[in-house]
Amino acid sequence: MKDEQEKSLTLREMLSSVLAAALGVQSGKNRARDFSHGKPSHFIILGVSFTVLFVLAILGLVKLVLYLVGN
Repeated sequence: MKDEQEKSLTLREMLSSVLAAALGVQSGKNRARDFSHGKPSHFIILGVSFTVLFVLAILGLVKLVLYLVGN
């Protein structure tokens, strides 16, 4: 069994951290956990993916509103 110091983060924990950081509500405890157990490359990939999906969602919402207002 892995020692507590060697435990890596699960995908759910990383997603939770990325979403909390994007909203600006990341706790100090979780931030410390992320820096001690997480891999930077995983957080970069998830952060960029979240940003792209967020921008596409906002773009889609704006296009939908403009379409509905135009009709």
